[in-house]
Amino acid sequence: MRTKSRLRVELSSPFATMVYRATLALVAASLIAVASAAAPDINVVVGNFALNLECLEAEFYSWAAFGHGLNSTLLGGGPGSIGGKKATFALEATRQYALEIAQDEINHVAALRSLLGAAALPCPQLDIGPAFAAAVVAALGTQKAKDIPFSPYDNDLFFLHGAFIFEDVGVTAYEGGAGLITSPIVLGAAAKILAVEAYHAGIIRTLLFQDGAVPLPYDVQVAELIQKISDLRATLGGGADQGILSPAFNSGTYYGATKFSKTYTANLVPTDDSSLAFARTVRQVLNIVYGAVNAQSGLFFPNGMNLPAGFTA
Repeated sequence: MRTKSRLRVELSSPFATMVYRATLALVAASLIAVASAAAPDINVVVGNFALNLECLEAEFYSWAAFGHGLNSTLLGGGPGSIGGKKATFALEATRQYALEIAQDEINHVAALRSLLGAAALPCPQLDIGPAFAAAVVAALGTQKAKDIPFSPYDNDLFFLHGAFIFEDVGVTAYEGGAGLITSPIVLGAAAKILAVEAYHAGIIRTLLFQDGAVPLPYDVQVAELIQKISDLRATLGGGADQGILSPAFNSGTYYGATKFSKTYTANLVPTDDSSLAFARTVRQVLNIVYGAVNAQSGLFFPNGMNLPAGFTA
């Protein structure tokens, strides 16, 4: 009892109280530091998440248009990609679409690196070859898809299919990420990139619709394969996806249709019932580009994305 009494006296002295409070402050500061280390700046996280996606798009379009990938500076010292090659274009118009989109995506990588500064991470290992074939196999689920490996570099139509896999995902990723951003500067940059990605997606969807009835070597028409890809993305990414056709609101028929039993019309702009763009969470986007729900890597990112330490989706 005497010991407890003495302790109470010691703690009641001004010096002891000061030490006690200082100790509590130190412990609190340490806990805050640990929490900060475990939870990186959300603006840096979203910025690097966007950078990973832009690295993927820029590598794909750069290879398709120019026959080479990003330079070491834009890669940030990262390993680059596997499977890329210069696309074979029969139409000059398609080649020019590829050139313009490629330059846009390259500029996006440069802009995000400039915005993030020292916080920008290297581009990760990217698969822009076999991953496309795997995605089409997953979408169609047929033996023919396995027997005839899909390559977006083979011709104009296949290039557009490859672009379709990415473009709508990019739009939904920026839309979903916007709500997480707290920096006006980062939000402004994201909004500008989102607008460009939406333009790209609109171009690709329009061109595919114009060739919607063209038969492909997989026993499907263009519009059917696009719908299968859209269905796969919806399964992996929480819905929020549409193909290039929708049931008609009038008596018109789908442009060039020869196989469809229903009446269809263009669905060039994928939206909800209020004509608002779809949004996806980081996890839903990762599911699509990794090729599996809750995967940590795979498909277009064989080793996963490069994201700030401490971030989990």
